[in-house]
Amino acid sequence: MGRILAIDYGQKRTGLAVTDPLQIIANGLTTVPTAQLETFVLDYVKREGVERIVVGLPRQNSGEYSENMRRITPFVNRLKKVLPDIPVEMVDERFTSVLAHRAMLDAGLKKKDRQNKALVDEISACIILQTYMESRRN
Repeated sequence: MGRILAIDYGQKRTGLAVTDPLQIIANGLTTVPTAQLETFVLDYVKREGVERIVVGLPRQNSGEYSENMRRITPFVNRLKKVLPDIPVEMVDERFTSVLAHRAMLDAGLKKKDRQNKALVDEISACIILQTYMESRRN
């Protein structure tokens, strides 16, 4: 079994989360500038034995794709091309930012820490990954 890598793709920066090798626990990994994302993912996959990649699917409340989809689609297509042996799946990411802020509040983080957008992105990636893992269990 290998790790599952989750990506919360953003215009400026992207949050990443990953499972342990047994795919039991989802943990935030880091946030990287989106311009460096592909290089980071390729290096990480080589080092860590990633079995699957999960990318947040940006939808609005109405179910329509959000504007970010036009940036995510080319990225996902490139990943599938350069990593043909690793499945890439999309997972609905609606409300992940809201859930990330709630998790930060529940954890007792100070206001300054809750305003850290990179941390919000990393937690959002973790929520995307947990959503994916839970959907596989059910």
